[in-house]
Amino acid sequence: MLPVTTQRVLAHERGLLFHHGELIRVLPPGRYWLWNASGARRIDRVSVRAPWLLHEDLDVIARSGLLRDEATILDLKDHERAIVRIDGRVARVLGPGLHICWNVFHQIDVEVLDAREILCQHPDLPVVLQHAGELMNFHRLEADHSGVLFLDGKPRNTLGPGLHGFWKGYGHVQLCPVDLREVVTDVAGQDIMTADKVTLRLNAVVTWRIVDPQKAVSAVEDYRQALYREAQLGLRAVVGTHPLERLLADKDDVAAALLEAVRRSTEAFGVQVTTVGIRDVLLPGEMKELLNKVTEARTAAEAALITRREETAAMRSQANTARLLESNPMLMRLRELEALERVSENARLQVRLGEGGLTERLTNLL
Repeated sequence: MLPVTTQRVLAHERGLLFHHGELIRVLPPGRYWLWNASGARRIDRVSVRAPWLLHEDLDVIARSGLLRDEATILDLKDHERAIVRIDGRVARVLGPGLHICWNVFHQIDVEVLDAREILCQHPDLPVVLQHAGELMNFHRLEADHSGVLFLDGKPRNTLGPGLHGFWKGYGHVQLCPVDLREVVTDVAGQDIMTADKVTLRLNAVVTWRIVDPQKAVSAVEDYRQALYREAQLGLRAVVGTHPLERLLADKDDVAAALLEAVRRSTEAFGVQVTTVGIRDVLLPGEMKELLNKVTEARTAAEAALITRREETAAMRSQANTARLLESNPMLMRLRELEALERVSENARLQVRLGEGGLTERLTNLL
């Protein structure tokens, strides 16, 4: 009598009938009698309620083609990654290999992506990252920032603010964040000699921002240090072509020349200088004393000049008055009476009249 075994496949199960290690049939729910004299046949019961089929002979099952529409088979290559949604929700991110998902109790949706693109630009990236595990790295760029993406040391792309994911396994990935906001830098001047051989120290303020992030991180080692260096060199170049008097009298002109010089040199590494201001001009102690003396002498000379101008104007007025009185005797007499009136206001005046003298003249005048 042949040995007979009974197997019952439940409603949420499928029976995998193997013969000599090959899958020959997928059994639906029901009761089955198995004649297995040589032991070459077996039935493996697997649940279709769970979304993932886990079996030691997964490759044999996939190759048989017997699962038909009840399962989704994924055979991912080395460069492929798959985002699997179960019932509309991201459930797992799969790497290379063979994977089988049951479609019986759940709706399975699969999105296959190419990991060779490195950057994962997916609308559901935050959720994908939660399930990516060791397959992906991520970086978040804050507002007003940009990021330069380097792959194996070479710049590849420039990214804006937000969350960014990167697939692992296809090169060394590095993201360099760059602040795009306006920055104010104080530039301390060194001892600089003017065109008239006066040594001074001049401090400036430079306002700048990054306009080309890729140039800023790849053209120079440190764009902040490069900007500071160019500003100092610009100070030396501008101060060296101006005499001290012009530097002190017209700081705006010096700042405009410095702005033009610094702006030309910083454009090469993606930095735009917007304004440059001269904050302090520091002179040695003996030079300050000398300038104070020069200022005092200049002030005294200006005061003397003003005094001489006033005296000249007064003398010119007196000369004009004298000419007018000379040509008009009656006007002279009126001036004499005015003088007499002013004298009589503050003193006791006695007038003695003689013959043919002042009396006649007063009578004739009146």
